[in-house]
Amino acid sequence: MTARIPPILVVEDNADDVLLLQRAFKKADVPSPLHVVPDGQAAIDYLGGAGPYADRGRYPMPALVLLDLKLPKRTGHEVLGWIRAQPGLRRLPVAMLTSSRELPDINRAYDLGVNSYLAKPVDFDALLALVRTVQTYWISMNERPDIRSA
Repeated sequence: MTARIPPILVVEDNADDVLLLQRAFKKADVPSPLHVVPDGQAAIDYLGGAGPYADRGRYPMPALVLLDLKLPKRTGHEVLGWIRAQPGLRRLPVAMLTSSRELPDINRAYDLGVNSYLAKPVDFDALLALVRTVQTYWISMNERPDIRSA
């Protein structure tokens, strides 16, 4: 029996950005499925296994969270703070993927424990290169922690 490939959780409220990300992941042949939630509260519900996300068969824990900063309901910073405060999730790799290049946003994300801060590229080829880098580093090369024993 082969192990199931863990998904990448994308927390993004912009439907156009989601579509571009999905196209880039497909073109890059990334084997990890993308699970997308549209706001910060949905991300917390997904990661906490609450409400519609209680079925871990359908909504398994992700290998990586790609987290936008400016989100409805809860901001990316709030979601990141929540993740790092959860004993069972604090080791979960989180990369901010946002259009903000503002130093206060970057510094706050790192203060809250983000693993990486990535600015959204403006063209598709640059996005494709970023997706390939994410796949190579975070999915193929990076050793994943045991997030449930934290």
